[in-house]
Amino acid sequence: MQLWLIPTFYAAASIVAGVLVPRLEARFLSSGLDLSTSSAQAYLSAVASGMMALTGIVFSIAFVLVQFNAVVYSPRLVVWFARDRLLFHSLGMFVATFMYSLATLAWVDRQGTQGVPLFSALIVAAMLMASVLMLAQLVQRLNNLQITRVLQSLGDTGREVVASTYQKDRWSTAGSAVSMRQHSEDLALTVRHVGNPQSVTSVEIARLIDDARRMDSLVVMECAVGDTLLEGTVILRARGVAGAGFENRLRASIHLGDQRTFEQDPKYAMRLLVDIAIKALSPAINDPTTAVQAIDQIEDLLRRLAKCDLEACRAFDRDGIPRVIYRMPTWEDYLALAFDEIRQFGSTSIQVMRRLRSALVELSACVDSERARTVHAYLGHLDSGIERSGFDPEDRAAARIEDRQGLGLSHRQDENDPARLGGPSERVAL
Repeated sequence: MQLWLIPTFYAAASIVAGVLVPRLEARFLSSGLDLSTSSAQAYLSAVASGMMALTGIVFSIAFVLVQFNAVVYSPRLVVWFARDRLLFHSLGMFVATFMYSLATLAWVDRQGTQGVPLFSALIVAAMLMASVLMLAQLVQRLNNLQITRVLQSLGDTGREVVASTYQKDRWSTAGSAVSMRQHSEDLALTVRHVGNPQSVTSVEIARLIDDARRMDSLVVMECAVGDTLLEGTVILRARGVAGAGFENRLRASIHLGDQRTFEQDPKYAMRLLVDIAIKALSPAINDPTTAVQAIDQIEDLLRRLAKCDLEACRAFDRDGIPRVIYRMPTWEDYLALAFDEIRQFGSTSIQVMRRLRSALVELSACVDSERARTVHAYLGHLDSGIERSGFDPEDRAAARIEDRQGLGLSHRQDENDPARLGGPSERVAL
């Protein structure tokens, strides 16, 4: 549903109610509100004028705050904040209250009857109360723009996407690049993108399986969720009848949008967390503590991803025949996305180095042996970067002490276990 339809629906409903309700009330209800005409007009006029003024002030402040915080955190967060449904419901309620108040005001003392519509006046009061409650919720939502709550919200969204993306499906199992090449030898149909650049927002794997099974075909995805498709970019290849109907059905299973979304894309939540971290590490802001808080959420996402089958890239029909081969990020892809840029931009911060080292050391303890080797190799890369940095010997020793708070509580090791700290001679008191 397009978000602009939400306030449009509120406005249309208020117009319809403003036309029908007072007329029905005038015809079927003989009693009116026990209130003088001047008082009722003052009450309805105050509600209408005040609601429009409130709408302008609240949404001006809201958009300024959203823009300011998005610039501080990441420009990609503008859309995330601006698409909050509460914002559009609040706008709709404010506009509806204004318009219905005007409609009710037109029926006060209509044709000299000296009457005040009872039911319509009560509806205005109820809408006013609803507007106040929505205003309170909106203020609370703006309060959620604090950095800690933004990071927590991004982490929660990422955890939901990881759980939904890597849930156990009856049609998925592990695959390999070799099997993909074997299956792609006799692919005849090539589907390319036509039009302006767009991002892949989601892929309906189940629908692709049904279409491929109906045509006794195999579909190999050449793009992944989150990729930007340009004119002529290959979307997928398929074996089977190269008919326009089959191609159109395959295209309908690939959903495109102007920008990436969280749907089916665990990388996007991690991407935004990394954006916030490296923005905080820029010389203009110089806030390594925010980067450390972002690493907290990133490490949690990696721990959850470590429990998933990241090699699942083939989908089977109910007969066990492979029908779709699709692309998924590997463990190395997630590790590079999570830490490469933070390591590069945070190379001058002892606090960030210590937190990164803590994340890698603890991550290596909760993954299998193959993934642990990748983490240990990355840890060695981090240590070599520390050795090449401009730190003096004492700072290098401090940077190689893992600390979950960055600069808070050193996790000191036994004297006989110098591997993690670089030897007893490099241990420092902080």
